[in-house]
Amino acid sequence: MDESKAYVSKEEKKIPINDPTGKWSDLTLLPEWEEEYYDVFTVRKHGKWIMLKALKAQYKDNPEFKEMLEQEFDTRYNLAHPNIVMVNDLEDVPGVGMSIVTDDVYGYSLRRLIDEKRLTPKIVHRLQTQLLDAMQYIQENHIAHHPITPESIIFTEYNENLKLTNVGYDQHSRLSSHDTMADIRSYGEVLGEVLDHLPTSLPRLRRISDKCKANDKAFSTVADIQLAVERRNSAQIYYLLVAFITAMLILLFWLTLK
Repeated sequence: MDESKAYVSKEEKKIPINDPTGKWSDLTLLPEWEEEYYDVFTVRKHGKWIMLKALKAQYKDNPEFKEMLEQEFDTRYNLAHPNIVMVNDLEDVPGVGMSIVTDDVYGYSLRRLIDEKRLTPKIVHRLQTQLLDAMQYIQENHIAHHPITPESIIFTEYNENLKLTNVGYDQHSRLSSHDTMADIRSYGEVLGEVLDHLPTSLPRLRRISDKCKANDKAFSTVADIQLAVERRNSAQIYYLLVAFITAMLILLFWLTLK
């Protein structure tokens, strides 16, 4: 893979790093991916690119925020899904402090792709499949998290696979209906914003987005959205199953007459 970073932009800031061991190098702040309490960096560890998520300077010495960082690491470390950025370690990095270490992601945020008018049919398809798959996995594992936004969705450089970067900070025994509906509303808002910036209208997806944002429980689970995206619902599946069984019975009856 090319050593240049796919997400390099003029807003990024190279930061000198004092590490006599040579373990860490090329530390770069990524303002595009910052979160409310965290800065995000790309850096080389033993020559390999990785990413870091660390508390902003004003929070890093606060015990409450330190605990929040450790809790998020504990929650995310046990997650394994192809559309969620993998968490590998929690390390004290020179010049940065205690950091969640994740796989590197060569790609662009959905926010940047929207702003630069670089949306593609494949990206729209990924939102209908990979994003919903990741959300379903998060809900199945009872992960409470910040709202999913275009800033927290990354598309990889070469094949435009979707990766979620900020998926969770706490794991519950079960999710409340409020948590579930917040996820559905977030999906509708992300999908709606993408549809607003496409050169063509997609009425079916617009209806799905509007239903998600309406918060009227037209969709009560992510699985309901998946069914709607696939243009089928439970009743349709039932009728298709009945039709299939009927066809098989007719075929069997016909074969017995031969």
